[in-house]
Amino acid sequence: MATDYYEALGVSRSASTDEIKKAYRKQARKLHPDVNPSEDAAEQFKVLGRAYEVLSDSQKRQNYDATGDENGRSGFPGGGQPGGFGGFGDIFETFFGGGGGGPASRTRRGQDSLIRVRIDLRDAVFGTTKEVELETAVTCTVCDGSCTRKGTSPTTCPDCHGQGQVQRPMRSILGTVIQTQTCARCAGFGSIIEDPCQECDGQGRVRERKSLKVRVPAGVDRGNRIHLAGEGEAGLAGGPSGDLFIEVEIKQHEVFTRRGNDLHATVSIPMTAAALGTNVELDTFDGAEELTVKPGTQSGEVLTLKDRGVTHLRGGGRGALKVHLKVETPTKVSEREAELLRELAVERGEERGESTTEHRGVFAKLRERWDAL
Repeated sequence: MATDYYEALGVSRSASTDEIKKAYRKQARKLHPDVNPSEDAAEQFKVLGRAYEVLSDSQKRQNYDATGDENGRSGFPGGGQPGGFGGFGDIFETFFGGGGGGPASRTRRGQDSLIRVRIDLRDAVFGTTKEVELETAVTCTVCDGSCTRKGTSPTTCPDCHGQGQVQRPMRSILGTVIQTQTCARCAGFGSIIEDPCQECDGQGRVRERKSLKVRVPAGVDRGNRIHLAGEGEAGLAGGPSGDLFIEVEIKQHEVFTRRGNDLHATVSIPMTAAALGTNVELDTFDGAEELTVKPGTQSGEVLTLKDRGVTHLRGGGRGALKVHLKVETPTKVSEREAELLRELAVERGEERGESTTEHRGVFAKLRERWDAL
């Protein structure tokens, strides 16, 4: 049996920690009692575990390289306890289950919160400040997050002596193995709150309703979220608060619709105004705007007002306001109006009411040329 730890693992004295770990795992799979039940393999497995424990710890390895013993103990090669285990329980648990790591902290970060806020389209154009209310967890003002009654403090757990873990010897095929478990009495915290705060029941936080003023930037759109760091739920035992996310919803406007950073509106004008031309006044978010409708305007034409749309969320400038014109044809006319329209039709040579098409097919054009010959 090899007594040199480097030889036991099959690595050089300059091997890295990763190389040592890989070598241990490779040989442990071959020598583990579940795989190889021979007594010789069991002894080699013990040496292998002890070798890994020493060489994977920088301080123990340094001592071993210098003196041949990681901490001055004697018994098994490298300073193991009788039976060759020493701290082998930790190695066994690292690869085959178990605990470790010291006492846990009661302090926990609070959860993030999400609420929704509805704003007018005007507020999305220019930005606004909204006051929102939410029910959330806040740090207990009675104990200031300490979880204990004022004037008291947690006491050290008598079972684990503040370690949060207890070690128990267990008999196995390899002999006695030390198993590390979370302390049941203190739940792994290493301390016990014997006199909890009555206000928060030892949680360090309580639930209450609070209000916040939130700055909504110009240019936000539906579904955008505003991030407020540290405004979420307070953490347990005085832990840091989570973040608050505010999702924006925009109310539908009776006149304007939004497409990107442009606003769109539809304005109806009489057919006489479309034919003769006119001026139309439109109330926008920037005040009244006068639109010039040129003579002969057709239904569906668009008038564009620059810089009257939504502010760009990132960067300067604004989108446009696009006004769609809709020419209205009267559905009912008086006898006098009908007479005037007939006179107009005669004047324009439209009394037959023939339709015209701007896009003619190639066969129609060929027929026209044939008729002209």
